[in-house]
Amino acid sequence: MRQEPRLQFTKEERADPALEKPIRKADRAADKAEKARAKIPKKKIRFEETVTDPTTGKTVTRLRFEEVDKKKPPSKLSHAVRDAPGNAVLSKVHKEIRESEEDNVGVESAHKMEETAETGGRMIESAYHSHKLKPYREAAKAEKKLEKANINALYHKSLRDNPQLASNPLSRWQQKHAIKKQYAAAKRAGQTAGSTAKAAEQTAKTAKTAAKKSEQAAQFVWRHRRGFLVGIVLVVMLCFLLNTMSSCSMMFESVGSGVAGSTYPSRDEDMLGAEATYAQMEAELQDYLDNYEATHDYDEYHFDLDEIVHDPYVLISILTAYHQGEWTLAEVEGTLSMLFERQYILTEEVVVETRYRTETSTDPETGETTSEQVPYDYYICYVTLENFDLSHLPVYIMGEEQVSLYAVYMATLGNRPDLFEGNPNASNSGSLEFTDYDIPPEALEDETFRAMITEAEKYLGYPYVWGGSSPSTSFDCSGFISWVINHSGWDVGRLTANGLLNISTPVSRENARPGDLIFFQGTYDTAGASHVGLYVGDGMMIHCGSPISYANINTSYWQQHFYTFARLP
Repeated sequence: MRQEPRLQFTKEERADPALEKPIRKADRAADKAEKARAKIPKKKIRFEETVTDPTTGKTVTRLRFEEVDKKKPPSKLSHAVRDAPGNAVLSKVHKEIRESEEDNVGVESAHKMEETAETGGRMIESAYHSHKLKPYREAAKAEKKLEKANINALYHKSLRDNPQLASNPLSRWQQKHAIKKQYAAAKRAGQTAGSTAKAAEQTAKTAKTAAKKSEQAAQFVWRHRRGFLVGIVLVVMLCFLLNTMSSCSMMFESVGSGVAGSTYPSRDEDMLGAEATYAQMEAELQDYLDNYEATHDYDEYHFDLDEIVHDPYVLISILTAYHQGEWTLAEVEGTLSMLFERQYILTEEVVVETRYRTETSTDPETGETTSEQVPYDYYICYVTLENFDLSHLPVYIMGEEQVSLYAVYMATLGNRPDLFEGNPNASNSGSLEFTDYDIPPEALEDETFRAMITEAEKYLGYPYVWGGSSPSTSFDCSGFISWVINHSGWDVGRLTANGLLNISTPVSRENARPGDLIFFQGTYDTAGASHVGLYVGDGMMIHCGSPISYANINTSYWQQHFYTFARLP
């Protein structure tokens, strides 16, 4: 967890009545943040360092232990107390999912609640895991308060040094906005407290210039007020004359804004540079693991390693949504590191066992030979690498608006299907492809099923978004089914796959009919149902895979994981 800086102020600044209160709040917030960080569990990491004696020239390898913060355990979230699986583990996506020929099944886990009190937010799955996460939550909360206090102190300091900026609300807003932007940039770049403050102070010049330009613009408008009045009248008349074409203009405006809003705004060199940087980090991790035994000195090794891989479109879509627009490579270096740490969870555990070996010795006087069991330490190293799929991170690190942007970019691939052409890990070019299916007319005679399939087919081709539960964020499997049935006559709220199963009545395969739900198990590591789709008859279902699509349930993959059919109440 990157620490917020403790800002440094001079005695003169601390004595200033205008700054006394914001500085005191910043100091108090810094004290609380330090205490909160101190409560994060620590662990000792073993390092090997080579030391050369300058007198003898001999090289000695020594062990050194350093105390560091333990990594935050992956969050375990659910959507309703009654539906939270007791022992559900939000872990790696089942490797078979990537091997499925038909679909890359979206698995469900943490579900971001979007709508009102009925969804209830997220909750920690178990009291034990909640207890483990508490110091990290408290530290994050304290860091957020410290950041707010720091920005407020810098803002008041800037107003004191530049009183002209307080002349109007626009200038004050520009100054505070500039300070926030500079502070965030300094934080991402990992600057120190002093340099962060210095960078923030530089915004006074920017805001001062912007305020001056605003004033000049206002004066210009006032001096030419008659011309501007005539221009306004002409615009009104033009709008009146074109009123009959309003539908066409709205259509063009919608298309134009839609294309612009779904296109990556950053430069190619920055996006390709970000992808290359991330790929280099993965290559270094792979090299570290490939040479692990050669660079470590243990007696035995056990490896449990996920594949090191990511979709470059997912990476660029996350960066663009996270930074809410255009970015440069320098601006996202900190974000790339954060994403890498969250995607790849490397655990190295050394277990020391006491073992015995037989040592034989001979008495020099009697020549008698004796044997004895001598204890010694036997080191066993367990190395685990979990790839927490990059596409699952947006719901953990973004707000609702950002997740919505991410879904749009993934649905269109930023309107740049050529950007990563040739990359075997990239998403399909263009809009996400999906399998369509013609529902038999006799099945559509059922009014309830017709309403369900009409709603479901609106979202064919929508990308899988971990935790997604609405069209604005796209969906995961249970979020998609919950949305469909809530807009087809039911009101069940946002449920997990197990939650949907709990409110339904299991039916046999022979009695299953269009409109029933179909459940699967073992598509990832959790108890009970782990995936859900809407059965449409004739061995077909519509579900949120990658993307939302129709699928044949009689394939070997789905048959292997089939759980049950169930009918909604």
